[in-house]
Amino acid sequence: MAYWLVKTEPGAYSFADLQAKQEDMWEGVRNYQARNYLQQMQVNDAVLVYHSGKKPQVVGTATVSKAAYADPTAPTQGPAWVAVDLKAGQTLPQPVSLKQIKGHEALQNMALLKQSRLSVVPLTQAEHDLILALAKYA
Repeated sequence: MAYWLVKTEPGAYSFADLQAKQEDMWEGVRNYQARNYLQQMQVNDAVLVYHSGKKPQVVGTATVSKAAYADPTAPTQGPAWVAVDLKAGQTLPQPVSLKQIKGHEALQNMALLKQSRLSVVPLTQAEHDLILALAKYA
């Protein structure tokens, strides 16, 4: 199993939107490195959902329910973009803010901080588990 963090702007598509659908396509990624990460995702990989924007924070959990496939929203010309399907998990009891992440010594090497512009980044198991602990997620 691998661990991932996906970022979304809550005004465009929030974690609550994913929960309402229970399972949905994660599409529209148009960055080569983020696409490469999507291509690495496998069914049952663990995912943390991060809201970007005015209140940046990790807000929920999900799992990959379908591995990478051609993104139907992509332009027909140009590079091959991909999507994955995510199954909604739980809302975190306490969201974990970007400030908390930046302030925690054990999270200083997170891809979220090193590659902050990417909408999909890998996590180590230790990073994933620590974020869940900070969220008081049992």
